[in-house]
Amino acid sequence: MIDAELVARVATTTGLPPSEAARVVQDVLAWYAEPVEDYVRRRHASLRTHGARNEEIYAQIAAELRDRVVAAPALTERQVRRVIYG
Repeated sequence: MIDAELVARVATTTGLPPSEAARVVQDVLAWYAEPVEDYVRRRHASLRTHGARNEEIYAQIAAELRDRVVAAPALTERQVRRVIYG
C-alpha cells in the first residue's frame, strides 16, 4: 500500500505525473525494505568483486549500517511486548 499523501508530495515537488511519482515512491520504499541480512550479503559480494578484503568489508558494512535505513525485522506480539516491558 502506497501512501497517497507521499505520492502527491513527490508529484508536486518534482513535477512528475502521479503515476511516475508512485513508481518512484515504490522503488525507494523497496530499496529500503531490504532486510539487513540481504543488504549485508549483497554489499559483501559487491565489495569482494571490487577486490576488497574481508576485514575491510566488515568494517565498511558496519559503518554503512549505522547510517542506513533498513527494514525492521518482523516481530511477534510476544517480541513487541518484550521490547516494551523487558
